[in-house]
Amino acid sequence: MDEFKIENEDLYELLEIEPDSTLSDIKKAYRKKALQCHPDKNPDNPNAAKQFHQLTKILEVLSDEAARAAYDKVLRGKKEAALRHKELDSKRRKLKEDLEAREKNAANSFRTASSKSSDQKLKEEIERLRKEGSRLVEEEMEYVRKKLEEERIKLNTDTEESNHFRIKIKWKSSKDDVKNGGYNVELLRRFLSKYGDITALVMSPKKKGSALVEFNNRRAAEMAVDFEQGLSTNPLQLTWLNRPPQAPGVTSSTIKATDYESVVFTKMRQAEERKRLIEQMMAEDKESEG
Repeated sequence: MDEFKIENEDLYELLEIEPDSTLSDIKKAYRKKALQCHPDKNPDNPNAAKQFHQLTKILEVLSDEAARAAYDKVLRGKKEAALRHKELDSKRRKLKEDLEAREKNAANSFRTASSKSSDQKLKEEIERLRKEGSRLVEEEMEYVRKKLEEERIKLNTDTEESNHFRIKIKWKSSKDDVKNGGYNVELLRRFLSKYGDITALVMSPKKKGSALVEFNNRRAAEMAVDFEQGLSTNPLQLTWLNRPPQAPGVTSSTIKATDYESVVFTKMRQAEERKRLIEQMMAEDKESEG
C-alpha cells in the first residue's frame, strides 16, 4: 500500500476546491467527500477506510493556519519548478536533470536548500498536528458520524413504513375471465390514487381478482381501506397486509372529526368517477363485442 505523503499531493485538487478557499469552503468540501467515501457507506470497497483517513489528514493540514501556510509554500515551489521544467527544451532539460542529480546534496544550491527548508517546515507542522490533535477535525468527524446515523435512521424508517402501508385488494373474478372482473392496473390506480401517493401497485400474475397496493403514508392507506369500494357492479375488498401499530397518543379511530368534510367530498368524487368509468368500460365492451 502506497503511503500518503502530504508534501507530494495537491490537497486542494483532491478536495476539488481552489487554493484560496476559505475555511468554510474546506469544511464543506470535506463533509461532502467524507460522506461519500465513508467505509460504512462503501462496505465493498477495500480502499474506503484508507481514502477516509486521507481526507481527515487533508482537513487536518488545511484547517490549521500554520500547517496550511507551510504546505502552500511547498506546493508553490513544486508548481513553479514544474513550470520552469516544462518550459525548457528537451536538450536543456537533460542538462538540468544531470546538474540537479550531481548537486542533489550540495549545500551551495540555494534553491535546493530553500526547498529542503520548506519541506522540513511542513513535516514539523504535520508532526505537531499529530501530537496535539485538532479539535476542528474531531468536530467535523463527529458531524460526519451524526449525518451517517441520521441517514441510517431515515432509511430504516422509510423501509419500515413502506412495508407497513401495504393493502391486499380482492374482487370477484372467475379463473377464465379474460377481463379479470373488469379491473386492471390503470383502473385500480385511478380509484386509489385519490387518497395519496402510491408507492407500488401490482396485480397478481397467477390469481385472478387479486392485487397489492403500497401507499406512501399511513393516512392514505387507512382512508383507502375504510372508503374505497371500486366498481358498484363488482366491489373491491381492501384489507391490511400487515397493519402498522398505532403511534403513541393516536386514537384508535382511523378518521378524525376534522377529516369528515374531506371524506364526504372524496366519496362524491368517487361516485362521479365510478359513473364515468363504468360508462367508459361499457362502451369499450360494446366495441369489442361489435
